[in-house]
This record gives sequence, C-alpha cells and structure tokens, in this order.
Amino acid sequence: MIAILDFGSQYTKLIARRIRELGVYSEIFPWDTPIPKLLERKPSGIIFSGGPASVLQKDAPAPDPKILETGIPILAICYGMQIITKLLGGTVSSGKEREYGRTEMKILMESPLFKNLPQVSLVWMSHGDSVTTPPPGFLITAEGEKTKIAAMEDPQRKIYCLQFHPEVVHTDYGMKILDNFLTEICKVTKTWNMENFLKKIREEIDKKVGSERVLCALSGGVDSTVAATLVKEVIGDRLVAVFVNNGLLREGEAEEVKSFFEERNFNLIYVDASESFLNRLKGITDPEEKRKIIGHEFIRVFEEVASKQGKIKFLLQGTLYPDVIESGSGGKGAAKIKSHHNVGGLPTKLNFELLEPLKELFKDEVRKLGKLLGIPEQVIKRHPFPGPGLAVRIIGEITREKLNILRKADKIVQEEFRKSGWYDKVWQAFAVLLPTKSVGVMGDERSYGYTIVLRAVHSEDGMTADWAKLPYELLEKISNRITREVDEINRVVYDITSKPPATIEWE
Repeated sequence: MIAILDFGSQYTKLIARRIRELGVYSEIFPWDTPIPKLLERKPSGIIFSGGPASVLQKDAPAPDPKILETGIPILAICYGMQIITKLLGGTVSSGKEREYGRTEMKILMESPLFKNLPQVSLVWMSHGDSVTTPPPGFLITAEGEKTKIAAMEDPQRKIYCLQFHPEVVHTDYGMKILDNFLTEICKVTKTWNMENFLKKIREEIDKKVGSERVLCALSGGVDSTVAATLVKEVIGDRLVAVFVNNGLLREGEAEEVKSFFEERNFNLIYVDASESFLNRLKGITDPEEKRKIIGHEFIRVFEEVASKQGKIKFLLQGTLYPDVIESGSGGKGAAKIKSHHNVGGLPTKLNFELLEPLKELFKDEVRKLGKLLGIPEQVIKRHPFPGPGLAVRIIGEITREKLNILRKADKIVQEEFRKSGWYDKVWQAFAVLLPTKSVGVMGDERSYGYTIVLRAVHSEDGMTADWAKLPYELLEKISNRITREVDEINRVVYDITSKPPATIEWE
C-alpha cells in the first residue's frame, strides 16, 4: 500500500489513480495525519502531494517532521518537495513569476527514480516558489530550464523530491518515474486491479446496505449506469431506480434511457420534472447558483418519490473522484473549482444516507468496472455528460428557446462525430451556446444570431485534457450544417484551450 499525504492539490487523487493504475493499492490521508495512524496501515511508501499554499507563508501546512525519520521511502512532489526542504534546513525562495506548463528537464546524475529515462525530456511545472538550496545530504539529480533544482534526493534517508508533476499526462515519462518509485525504491508487489476492487466493493455494499432499500439517482450516463448495475447485483429489487427528466437533457435522451433500463428489468420510476427545474432556473445566470439549484431540485424530487415508496434509507449516486476534487472536498486546503450537483450542490440537510460506491474511481476505471459487469460497449464508451445537463452548456440564463437551439446544434455535433469515426477517438465532444449575438449574412440578408462553440478534448481521466486536433473537413461540415439547419445560429467557433488552464465544461 502507498500512502498519499494530501496538501490540497487538485492532482492528489490523480496521483492515487496513477498508483492504482500501476497495480498498487493507494490511500489518501490529510497532511496532518498522526504518524501512528499512518503507520497502522503499514505503507510501503509515502507520497507528498503538491498544494496551493506557499511554504513561505505563516501556518503553511507541514507534516510531523518525524515522518522523515521512519525509513519508509518518500516521494515528494512540488509543494511536498518545498516543505521537506524547509523542514530539513534547505532554502525555498519565491520566484518573480510563476512557472507553469511544459518545460525541458535534464537529468544530471543516475537515480533509481530516473532509471531507463532519456537524459532530456519534457515535464509539467506548476509552481511559484522554488528550492534554491537543497537540505544537507541531498543531491541535485535534475535541472529545468528556469528551475535549477528540478529533482533532488537523499538516498540514505530514501527521500526523493520532484519540483514537477509526474502524475499528469503532460510529463512525458511521468508514469515511468512513478513506476520506478514503486518497484526500484519501495520494492512493492503489484496486486491491485479492478477485479479485486469489484470483489471488495460488493462486500462493502452488502455490509452497508444490509436489508435496507436504496433509491438510485439514475441519469443513463456511464457513472450512474455502472453504479446502478453494481448495486442491483448485490441487493436485487430493493434498488428503486429513479430517472428524472430535468428538462436539460439532449434530444431523444429521455426515451433512450427509459428503454435501456426497462429492457434490463430494473425497478424503474420515470419522473418528468422539467417544468419545476426550468422554473427554478428562470433568471439565473451564475454557474455556481445553477449547479446548486439543480442539486437541490434533484434531491427534492427524489425525496418526493421516496415518500411514496415506503421506507428508503440510502440514496445511490454515481459520484466520481473528479466530482469530489473539483467541489473542494479533496482534503484540507483543497481549492474549489466548481460545485458538482451531486457533491457541492447537495443541501446540508439530507433525508437519505448517501451510497457512493464509485467515488474513489476515475472515469476510465469506471469503464473497466462496467465492462466486468457486462454493460454494453455503446454505454461504457459514451462521452461524459454533466449531471446539470445542458444548463452548464448554455452560458447565462436558461430558456426553452436556448435549450431547443442547443439541442439541435449538439445533435449535429454527435451525428458528425459518429459518422466520421471521431466519436471514439476523443474523450468528449459537445456544443456550447454563448449568450452574445453577432452580425452575419444569410441568404444575402443581414442576420444577427447566436454563436455555438464546439468543444472536443482528449483525456484519460477528466482531470487534465488536451484539445483535439480535428480535421478541417470535419470542422467545416459541422459548421456548415449548424449554420444551415439551426436558424438562430450564424457563427461556429472551436475552443482550443486545454485543461488546465480551462475546465472541460464551460461552467
């Protein structure tokens, strides 16, 4: 087992996911976890995450220094490297400007951490402070273009430090570095996989639910479908699946979802609550407020359904790790990016106990789990669709007119991606409707129409993403069809921003 100390980084759970992907079980602990509690888990190695704080500020998060004397191998990343430097007597200085993005790293000397790596490669930096003098006993093993100490280590104490982030896909050999830490330094045995997780989570569901009934918040997406299938396997008809049409779904989606679950003999309740959702969203433009309203309204509907079903103790949700992280629930000091309707959007008083069997997993892991559960490929490979639906793809106020416009445009996007074979080549592709209008020419006459943004990205887990380099022919076809078939649109633009600095969804 690898223990990860969380200093509030947005990437902490991504580190955990990478370690599990390499076949080793990992757990996340707050940075101030008492050492005896940590040692109870008998970790083979410890990883210090990055974090948003500066070690130079007052009350900067710092672990018990005695953790550095345990003899357990430590890998410290970014803020982790800086706090170790401060604790052990080195020097950390504040840079004049933040170093952010891909940069060249040059290995200066042999290290088990860099075994079988080329001398020069690209790594992902994201920091303001830098180590300027390493602590006594540390060797500088790599340098960057701006950062002179990109990596350092004290092999005697088994402490290895990186200024860059090996866990993100933007670091060329990040997975190899993590694998070297596990195999060359921690000497672990790789036994973690989805089969083991499935066995463990089934037992946990059975133990937690007992003879109680469960209400499932069903959307028809990958996450809720896997969660529902998993729990149904364990408790059978005691799972009551509720599919709420919030009026924010894509064209034909409600019918597709109903058909899928009815064919599989789910105890399904369909609720058309589109009027109540759209009435609550009237006049709302702030994205955080939209998400919270949608979260509260979902719970209100579920509670209403549950009140007619007799005693139901649990609410099942397909919450994933990225939802928890971006809602600011990833540990002390974690920054909130946006509230997810099923995490930050939930009311403080809830008449259910939450059941979230997937909340330790990332999207690609959920897909692997879905495959083990026998869920059809077309569902497993479906692009992520946000719980708040089209509400977060319409910038500004939600109206029925705008929903109809976006549905037509998005249907064209989905059709053309499938026809071209690009649907399975990208992580996600969709349309966004902007609130502004611009002048155009249609049929030799002046037009004043809305703008559609096309968004398509490559990703492994949703935590980071690169914009997809689509063929011009595909872009042209989508643009021509939207402006020709959707009267209210006279302009189509393509979003070429990666995550970070942007998020995948616009709101």
